[in-house]
Formats: sequence, C-alpha cells, structure tokens
Amino acid sequence: MRALVVTNMYPSPERPALGSFVRDQVRALRRIDGVDVELFSFAPGSPRAYGAAAAALRRRAGPERFDVVHAHFGLTAWPALAARGRIHAVTLHGTELAHPRSRVITAAALPFMDLVAVVSEPLAHLLPRHAVRGQTAVLPCGVALDRFRPIARAEAREALGLPPQGQYLLFPSDPARSEKRYDRALAVAGKVPLLTLGSVEPDDVPLWVNAANAVLIPSEREGFGLAVLEALACNVPVLATPVGIAPDVLAGVAGAHCAPFDALQWRTAVAPHLAEPDPRIEGRARAGPFSADEMARRVAVAWASLV
Repeated sequence: MRALVVTNMYPSPERPALGSFVRDQVRALRRIDGVDVELFSFAPGSPRAYGAAAAALRRRAGPERFDVVHAHFGLTAWPALAARGRIHAVTLHGTELAHPRSRVITAAALPFMDLVAVVSEPLAHLLPRHAVRGQTAVLPCGVALDRFRPIARAEAREALGLPPQGQYLLFPSDPARSEKRYDRALAVAGKVPLLTLGSVEPDDVPLWVNAANAVLIPSEREGFGLAVLEALACNVPVLATPVGIAPDVLAGVAGAHCAPFDALQWRTAVAPHLAEPDPRIEGRARAGPFSADEMARRVAVAWASLV
C-alpha cells in the first residue's frame, strides 16, 4: 500500500518542535511491513502558501497515483487534493475546528475526503457532521516510547546543564500559545522555577520531562493531549485539566492530578512531588496503548479498510 502524507506540521530547522508527533507517526508507519509512505511537508502561512503547496505537490506527484493521500491538519486537505489517490483522508488536530475561520475552510474540504479522522473522542463532537461524506475514525498520533522513557532526574539535569538539586516544574508547551494557559502554570509554580518548551529540539524533550519534579498541563482545550502521555511514559508526575485524553489516562493513577484548574488545589497536589528528590508515578503502562507504533497500526488498518 503506497501512501502520501501531506502536512504543514513537520519539524524544520527554523521550527524544530513543529509537528514532531506527525514525524513520529510517519516513522512508525514506515516500520509497518507492506506500507510505503512518502512525505510532502510545507511551512504554514497565508492562503498563498497553500496554493503554492498545491502547485508544488502537483509537479512532484505528476500523473502518479497513490493508494492513499493523507493530510494532517484541516487546511492541508486542500493542497492534498492536488495529488491523485484512490482515497483521500485527513486527520484533524483541534485548532482547525476551534478557530472560526479555519473551521469554515476545513468544513468546505471535508466532503471531498473518504476518511475524516480526529485525534480524540472529545474532538469528534466538534466535527461539522453535515460536511462529512466519508467514514470517520479516531486516529491519534501517539507517543514515541523509544524516546519518552524514565531517565534518572540527576542524569537529565546534567545533560541540560541544570543544577542536580532543587525543584523544577515543567510547562510542556510554548508560553505564547494562549490556550495552553501559561499564566495558570505560573500561578501554581510560584517561586519554583518553571521550565518551558517552545523551540526545544524534539529529541531533547524527554530530558526536560525527566528533569522536572512534575509536569503542569492546565490547558483550556486539547485536541488530544500528547504531553500527558509523554509525562506518563517517563513515569513523571503530571497535573492536567480534564480536557482531551487526560481524564481517561490519568484516572486512578496515584500521584497524578486531573481536575479543573484551581490554583490552591493544584499547589496542594504538586507539593508532595516538590518535596521528593526524584518523584515518580506508575504511568508508563497507561501510555503504552497509545504508543506511536500502535496508533500507526490503527491508521494502516483504516487505510486498508477503504483501499
């Protein structure tokens, strides 16, 4: 089965953290016997960027026909139509359904898709059902368990040049992304140093997770919530609002906290982890079913059912 993945979310030298989860899924798909995956990525931008991407894709693909042309991110469905495929599919990640203008443009492309996937069950409720003509599925990208694994806190801090002693919390996102609510994380951290991710190389992110006493994810919304799984895969304590996948995977995990944001309650929940030199929770088993390899197999099965 030959597939072409088209996306505007993919790491680049200028934006190394962009779409690392899509990169992980592409790598996992390429590890599946009988699946041949090509990639076409382009930088997000103005409407002109999408037109230029469509023209470039048409030149590259020419008359060649793929079994599957799969777009990641709703707006990318439009340039993906420039490539010939037996089926066309799209995975929606959340922002394209939450932003009013992106939602309209995305909805207009959905009738041309044979498969419309979302990355979580909660996100499925935001689908403009009137626009969907093909099949639907929940197809997350998954966590790369080979990279996200427990690393001794002292080892992680040494690799990052952080003092081996002391307290650190991690806000696993770019503070500029307003929906992630950096202000809430600051309110919980108080005087405790708060580490953040933004332009961090994807391969270094597991070090930042393991270097922290706990991970804070006080988001207003999440399409999926991969950062929760990444913390769990490292057995690092995690506090999250009940959005995306968090309520399901954190339920019953001792030392984890999943509740609506309340600064006092969150500070109380994180206090025991700040008191320990290397606090850990039993989280990796919860992340296992959502590995990048397992999620890639689900994608391949969805493709095969249509092809």
